[in-house]
Amino acid sequence: MISKVSKNVKRLKRHYRIRKNVSGTPTAPRLNVFRSNKQIYAQIIDDVNGKTLCSASSLDKELGLKNGSNVAAAAKVGELVAKRAKEAKIKTVVFDRGGYLYHGRVQALADAAREAGLEF
Repeated sequence: MISKVSKNVKRLKRHYRIRKNVSGTPTAPRLNVFRSNKQIYAQIIDDVNGKTLCSASSLDKELGLKNGSNVAAAAKVGELVAKRAKEAKIKTVVFDRGGYLYHGRVQALADAAREAGLEF
């Protein structure tokens, strides 16, 4: 009997391949994206020290979103994470798409973060 590998397992394999090459440093931390069916999350991580410098998600009360699983919500999360990064004096980041396709919500988050002032 043939067993089908789940989509999340395949995504995690892609994510591990990406993480071999992408690492956050204190000067250019990693902007990580996690996308679930109902929400989207973004973190800025310094991998050298093992610290999360700032984060944002569609669950934040500040955004007041009713639906966290659409492109508009992802764009607002991108703006918020960029704003919090500016407050933490972070200008440049390395983008980590987390094994997801650079399309839809992930692309909207990245574009909004770029427009709000993050460089990557």
